[in-house]
Amino acid sequence: AYSKKKWTLQYGAISIRVTFMSLNPKFPCLRTDVMMVTPWLAPIVWDGSFNIDILNAQFHQRGVRIGLTVFAIKKYTVFLKIFIETAEKYFMVGHKVCYYVFTDRPQDIPSFSLGEGRTLNVIEVTSYKRWQDVTMRRMQIISENCLKRFIYEVDYLVCSDVDMMFAGHHGVEMLSDVFAAIHPGFFQASRKQFTHERRPESQGYIPEDEGDYYYTGCYFGGKVEEVYKVANFCHHAMMADKAKNMEALWHDESYLNRYFLYYKPTKLLSPEYVWNNYYGSPVYVKIKRFLHVDKDFEKIRSN
Repeated sequence: AYSKKKWTLQYGAISIRVTFMSLNPKFPCLRTDVMMVTPWLAPIVWDGSFNIDILNAQFHQRGVRIGLTVFAIKKYTVFLKIFIETAEKYFMVGHKVCYYVFTDRPQDIPSFSLGEGRTLNVIEVTSYKRWQDVTMRRMQIISENCLKRFIYEVDYLVCSDVDMMFAGHHGVEMLSDVFAAIHPGFFQASRKQFTHERRPESQGYIPEDEGDYYYTGCYFGGKVEEVYKVANFCHHAMMADKAKNMEALWHDESYLNRYFLYYKPTKLLSPEYVWNNYYGSPVYVKIKRFLHVDKDFEKIRSN
């Protein structure tokens, strides 16, 4: 809605009537059914917690560029089509977006019809025999490309698994210095139920009486320089464990949780932003914005 204010400006015998119109912003409602802020005062993004028109205006004014990384390795290339096509429909619509597709099979990457101001880059990488090594090596690749490429091409970087599909709005409300997504399976769980790495000798170790939230490893991001810090920490923690012939329980996700325990994210995405239909439809999730794609793990991870 618009408000009108009128003034009469007098210059000698000349009178000028001036009307000023301003937009009355619609403020988000405060939800009482979910936690909307962390103990360290970082916002938790839920449906109804933001005004996207105001945010879009701010980010358009700054000409913000957003990068989105995915790793389509081996048979996981089959998921790229639905990932990109649904991203074109829901991810940062109206903003400048650059997709970075890392793959060992560039010949299998289809062409896509992209919106204005959106580009796709295919970057060939080495494959690994074990899928665990693929997921863990991505932190090294992300950190290296933050310094070599991303810092010059985008302002914010979003890192995602490829076996996902967008199903609802994903906009600039997500963006912050560094954001993490709450794992949908542990949103209402206690600390002791979190599946953190519990061996003290591991670089991913988190004691049972510590931990704020359990974060998913499939979706995180922020400013490029902050994403570099996250990925670089995780990579070196993995390498330190590997030197001791160890792997954290949930691989890169375990190290990611360790990092965010001591270097708090400045914004959290609610489970709306990374959902798995395995968890049903709880009343607090009013919209499922990003979904895991059903798959046969044994078949898709085989060579």
